[in-house]
Amino acid sequence: MGLIESLPFIFPTLAVQRRAKRYLKANPPDATVLIDYMTPNMVIGRYLRETDPSKPVVYYIAPQAWVWQENESVTQRIIDCCDRIIAVFSAEAKYYSEAGAKTDWFGHPLIDTYPQPLDRAAARHRFDVPDDRTIVALLPASRRQELNYVMQPMFAAAQQLQERARRDGQRELEFWIPLSQPQFRSKIEQAIRHYRLNATFIPNDDLTRLAACDLALTKSGTVNLELALMGVPQVVIYALHPFTSWVLRTFLKFEIPFASPVNLVLMREVVPELLQEMATPDRIFRAALGLLYDRECRSRMQLEYAAMRAAMGEAGVCDRVADSILDSIIGLAN
Repeated sequence: MGLIESLPFIFPTLAVQRRAKRYLKANPPDATVLIDYMTPNMVIGRYLRETDPSKPVVYYIAPQAWVWQENESVTQRIIDCCDRIIAVFSAEAKYYSEAGAKTDWFGHPLIDTYPQPLDRAAARHRFDVPDDRTIVALLPASRRQELNYVMQPMFAAAQQLQERARRDGQRELEFWIPLSQPQFRSKIEQAIRHYRLNATFIPNDDLTRLAACDLALTKSGTVNLELALMGVPQVVIYALHPFTSWVLRTFLKFEIPFASPVNLVLMREVVPELLQEMATPDRIFRAALGLLYDRECRSRMQLEYAAMRAAMGEAGVCDRVADSILDSIIGLAN
């Protein structure tokens, strides 16, 4: 994610696109569903539309042009690379529909994974976690760049929380870190030692374990929605390479209303976001402190989580999406 950050991936991505085109030429599909992954999928979609316009191309989890709105030509290219967009946010559906795309919205697929709010007490019982422990989840990175720009201020803030709890005679804090990529372990372990955190890695294969946490400090991403659907208060942090940020702001006039998908669902601040130069250890510490110890602050966030959940649709999203895609394919075939 970013300019400098993306450079090492340009040529490998182009090679994968060429392989995909060769495969599609030899094995023409009856229909195609593009999922996320903006630029490569737009290339594949455009290729399929040019080679056989009669075969449907559906974009599911479309690029978030409705958030950053770089320019109208980008939105138009997204629309032109497919026959139909199936949105996962209602604001996204409205944006693409107004731009002229055939658009549907059936809800957000994560509702199928978390159809009911998870209970902290039940999660602690399930994973054998005593109720008298205060646990903070740290989710610093799913991309290598985030180890450089997100982990440092996050762990420094965690150190402040740990020292504050000890100084005030509060319960000792424990930090849980799901390891998103095995190759990140060494660098995260170094940071744990550097900041002297009382931290342990937890399995990444079942994130419902995080429902037992009292707070999460997390990078921006889909995990924010998962935490919200589990009822875990959170502080969202994100930063890019300073040069990338400068180019985006100065030359591309890049602006977004929010970064976290939790806030994008309701288009208002549900969880605090600390982005780029605002993502300092002190600011993260202050935001986390209120959510950890202020019952009223936590209650307000839980109310907003309930509103967010209601706005994400009803369970059965994936089935409705699949049925809709199959119906459109059958309709075109007939």
